[in-house]
Amino acid sequence: MLRYTLMRFGIFAGCFLVVWGLASTGIVPRGAGSSYFLWIALLGLVISAPISYVVLRKERDRASAKIVERVDRTKANYERNRTQEDLADDAARAQSAS
Repeated sequence: MLRYTLMRFGIFAGCFLVVWGLASTGIVPRGAGSSYFLWIALLGLVISAPISYVVLRKERDRASAKIVERVDRTKANYERNRTQEDLADDAARAQSAS
């Protein structure tokens, strides 16, 4: 998951630098007043989102599979613990009933 996040951030940083260069040369509007960096960041984010979606598809699928694996393992552990508690409770009730 960290790898995916770092790759996504890298794509954003690259887009941010490209948009910053384009804005510095006047090809892209600079934004009004003090909103220069906010404007550049938003443009970088809008451009990097679809690029990340396409380029990082395999990495996103790997991260998703790891998350599903962890959730399944946690559910299995929870079910195993619940079953053990039920067995212990049944044994205690049977012992107190006799």
